[in-house]
Amino acid sequence: MYIPTLDDMLAARQRIAPHVHRTPVLTSSFINGLAGAELFFKCENLQKAGAFKARGASNAVFGLSDKQAEKGVATHSSGNHGTCLSYAAGRRGVPCTVVMPRTAPQAKKDAVKGYGGRVVECEPSTSSREAVFAEVVAETGAEFVHPYNDPRVIAGQATCSAELIEQVDDLDTMVAPIGGGGMVSGTCLTLSNLAPGIKIFAAEPEQADDACRSFKAGHIIADDAPDTVADGLKVPLKELTWHFVSNHVADILTASEQEIIDAMKLIWKRMKIVMEPSSAVPLATILKNPAIFAGRRVGVVVTGGNVDLDKLPWN
Repeated sequence: MYIPTLDDMLAARQRIAPHVHRTPVLTSSFINGLAGAELFFKCENLQKAGAFKARGASNAVFGLSDKQAEKGVATHSSGNHGTCLSYAAGRRGVPCTVVMPRTAPQAKKDAVKGYGGRVVECEPSTSSREAVFAEVVAETGAEFVHPYNDPRVIAGQATCSAELIEQVDDLDTMVAPIGGGGMVSGTCLTLSNLAPGIKIFAAEPEQADDACRSFKAGHIIADDAPDTVADGLKVPLKELTWHFVSNHVADILTASEQEIIDAMKLIWKRMKIVMEPSSAVPLATILKNPAIFAGRRVGVVVTGGNVDLDKLPWN
């Protein structure tokens, strides 16, 4: 298992610079008042293809040799990684196939197709996803770019926190959502090297809390098909992301479905930015645990904004 390094992150930053945005950091004095802390929202919902995963996908696609790229790339994804891989593949002019659960938001399926990707549907479980994906790779010979358990992807995601610590001085805490752990792993990679004093927390839905249970147990516990409004956080940790989580994360905090929806609504109302439910989990956990964050300067990763507007969770 290759563990990506700081040099990999720095190389990724150069490689992906023409293909991704340096996203803005926004604040809200009203939300700071509610939280009793200073929150700095790193708005990856404004990233290319609407999610932070454009970083890791672009690093993987543009890091391929011409020979590797010929047969294209493939992945399995509940949405954002598939969309972002299609985006990156389209920029490079290579084919992309994405295996998606049939229950994934239609907006995310349409986004993959919009960037020129091919969608192959599976049942909404890890076992079905992996079985259908094996058939796709056998058929196409495409390069597998895992949504998170891939050093190229983690090195790309690590560029997000590298930007944030340049944009905001004296952060002492960082909170990011956790599903498979790609963003959290990238955050750990960058901060453990460049800002080791910053405490890293991961935020997870109560109804898909396998990372939290894994963290407490000291080994990976995987749920096959958890059910949560935060559809981007349903996947389990893998060996590579577990390495970063188990070594560098201070704690994993959870929020209920209603707390996630309330946080999402709050951001929409007060900050006028569109975030998806998965992105609201960090704020939900911050508001739920005021004692942990009181008086702190907290970086909050807003991971994506790809919402199905016909199926908002409060309707």
